Amino acid sequence: MEMKTVKMSKENYEWLCKIAGKMQMEEERNISIDEALSKLRKKGNILDLAGSWEMSDEEAEKFLKDTRKGWTMWKKKYA
Repeated sequence: MEMKTVKMSKENYEWLCKIAGKMQMEEERNISIDEALSKLRKKGNILDLAGSWEMSDEEAEKFLKDTRKGWTMWKKKYA
């Protein structure tokens, strides 16, 4: 495998080390920063889940109604 050197800010390096540390605790084994980056890259995009949630029309309508209500309450409090 070919390796490359990458420059990054101290802030990004510390964040990446923190992520790798959490992965090590979860998996109870050593995880390199390279492996942590690979795992982060493979997590994918939330849009990949579009269409994967099956629900009835009634469930969809309730979800939209509740979401709109939540946003309305949020706007009143924070906007």
